[in-house]
Amino acid sequence: MRWLLVHPGPNFSVADVHAGWAEALRGLGEQVMEYNLDDRLQFFDSALMPAPDAMPDADGRALARKAMTREQATENAADGLMGACLRWWPDVVLVVSAFFIPEFYFEVMRARRFRIVMLYTESPYQDSEHLHMAKWADIALVNDPVSLDRYREACPVAEYVPHSYRPAVHYPAPAETVEDLDLAFVGTGFPSRIRFFEEMNLSGLRVALGGLWPGLAEGSALRPHLLPHDDGDGCMVNERTAALYRRARAGINFYRREAEPDWDQRAHAIGPREVEMAACGLWFARDPRGESGELFPFLPEFTSPAEAAEAIRWALAHDDEREKAAAMAREAIAGRTFANAAKRLLTLLDK
Repeated sequence: MRWLLVHPGPNFSVADVHAGWAEALRGLGEQVMEYNLDDRLQFFDSALMPAPDAMPDADGRALARKAMTREQATENAADGLMGACLRWWPDVVLVVSAFFIPEFYFEVMRARRFRIVMLYTESPYQDSEHLHMAKWADIALVNDPVSLDRYREACPVAEYVPHSYRPAVHYPAPAETVEDLDLAFVGTGFPSRIRFFEEMNLSGLRVALGGLWPGLAEGSALRPHLLPHDDGDGCMVNERTAALYRRARAGINFYRREAEPDWDQRAHAIGPREVEMAACGLWFARDPRGESGELFPFLPEFTSPAEAAEAIRWALAHDDEREKAAAMAREAIAGRTFANAAKRLLTLLDK
């Protein structure tokens, strides 16, 4: 089949999902064209034009202003989507997240009888935004089963598809790897995460924090642990994230507490970082969730910064137990590859 795979726009973990699906579908022999919404957003949002009646400065440079607002940039970035559909005429349009695509475009796609699959990566945190768009989807793939009933009311077919990993990227460290870090964490520095990690006792530990941490105070004790950014978005590419996990002796997962106002605090599924850490053979301490407890009962849960620090220090002092648990975690998610997720979607499309 011919696929048009629409990039989510941002270049953090949702972009990793996009890359995983593109790789998996091509690996199964599908024809995939990618719509580079990320590049288009950056281009239009960065466009400048001369300021009205501006005089050159002392160096002869004319003053400039943004060519368009953020909203206009988003609209222009999405505007080429219909042209891509008409040129490629895909059998399936697969959209990751769909946060930056105006509804009008989905209405036109449905009128032209393109099959639309929406992959929702931010459930249950942003379900109201996702559900608002689900009415246009032929199939909705949801990353947390706690929300499935609501999606099935909005969409003909809605299925839970767990977060996945890429075996070519997420694999254990070779035996000769030097583990020069005690603790690694990669994610966005939401305020809840900043508070949590600042309250942990990290003294004496070799710690690396990756991702975008815009709200971190200059004087924060976490700042010396921040890693350099890979790009202008402040993101860490997934290949580097996996390499970081292979350098560390321990990891940690802490779910953000920030969400839409109507989120009822229910969540069941594990997130992408737990899958990736397990696939890389990294032991980690767990923020409690139902699916996490089902998959990783041998990894410790924590309910406070003090408990998290205690669990990590225990693991660092017990190499054999830590390595055994890490191997068990990798086995627990062995089947959660993007290729298997793509095979499941192909089955749904055949029904």
